[in-house]
Amino acid sequence: MPSPVLTRAEIRTVMRTVAARLLEQVPQLADRLLTELRSTENAYRRIPEAEHRRDLEQGFRAGIGAVMQAWPERRDLSHAMEVGARRAEQGVPLDSLLRGYRLATQITWEAMVDVVTAEYPEAAAALLRGAGRLWHGVDRQAVVAADAYRRRESELRSRRAERAQALLDALLEGRADTAVVRDAAAALQVPQFGRYLVVATRADGCARPELSRRPAEAAGLRLLWRTRPDCELVVVALADRDPDKALAALRPALPGRAGVSPVVEGLPELSEARRYAVLALRTCREGEVVHLDERLPAVLSVTQPDLAERLVNAVLRPILELDPHDRDTLLATLSCWLECEGSVARTAATLYCHRNTVFNRLRRIETLTGRSPDRPRQVMELTLALDAYHILSTPEREAG
Repeated sequence: MPSPVLTRAEIRTVMRTVAARLLEQVPQLADRLLTELRSTENAYRRIPEAEHRRDLEQGFRAGIGAVMQAWPERRDLSHAMEVGARRAEQGVPLDSLLRGYRLATQITWEAMVDVVTAEYPEAAAALLRGAGRLWHGVDRQAVVAADAYRRRESELRSRRAERAQALLDALLEGRADTAVVRDAAAALQVPQFGRYLVVATRADGCARPELSRRPAEAAGLRLLWRTRPDCELVVVALADRDPDKALAALRPALPGRAGVSPVVEGLPELSEARRYAVLALRTCREGEVVHLDERLPAVLSVTQPDLAERLVNAVLRPILELDPHDRDTLLATLSCWLECEGSVARTAATLYCHRNTVFNRLRRIETLTGRSPDRPRQVMELTLALDAYHILSTPEREAG
């Protein structure tokens, strides 16, 4: 004889009766889940056992109790939200959190089957018909917990990033004591003592690099980027890499000109490296990437702008007083001649003019400045004055 078809109200009554019976078994159910999770999920072992047990008991009570409540009154979702956020704080992976919900569902269902089989065999049909409500309820808990987990994880990631950037600022600005250095190494995931470069870079023209395009790594390098009003700073953790090869790997990621510090031997020296990199950057022309040691004479002009201006006036003033066309022609010729290491032939080829034209311009420079291209000391004065002129005459370099 077929079993009678139960009404919805009868099914709810049976489910609530079984749920009430299960609430008496919550400690046993929690023990079972606790043992399973802590034996198979390493992340859960970081949570104190008493705290973990309390969470599981509360979860079972909320989930089983939800079967006894009207849908708008359910309190299991708020508990799921709290647990999801807390597991994110505790570093439990999301997959482990969701596996916990699947196991809890399995344990609850098996306990329900045991109760019905032993005590209410006539209610088996009602249990099967009410199963959908149980699965749907647990699914909602898992979704709510996962959403809360992701939100909290995002907040924590943002806070960690802000703290790491603040620690990096302290290193670059020389405000780091021993404790800050240790914390910075942990937050930035770099060694306290190791080989580092600092690169100061600025986009040529008005363009600025997109933050999303900054690589965290380049050819295996660990890179730490920091934005400043006048430039971008890149801390390069070299490890055992050759500095020149590391810089070549980084070069495509740089937005334009760049100044490079000497290699330093640990995080406490980053402030000095940052200062040297910025000084080297201030000597750069468009598209250049230069090491500090390649521009030491020009750096002297950067660090002593009043003396640099005096040097420019003392050496180049007669040329600067010419009309713009003559002035620019002579300065370009002098610059090219110096870059060509005093070779008139190479200078003429670079400037697309006759050798005699170069000779005539050099003689004119000598007449105007009183400095002969044939005398090394006077060539040094011309070189320093020309470097100082280029640095002082570019507003964006002054801003650096």
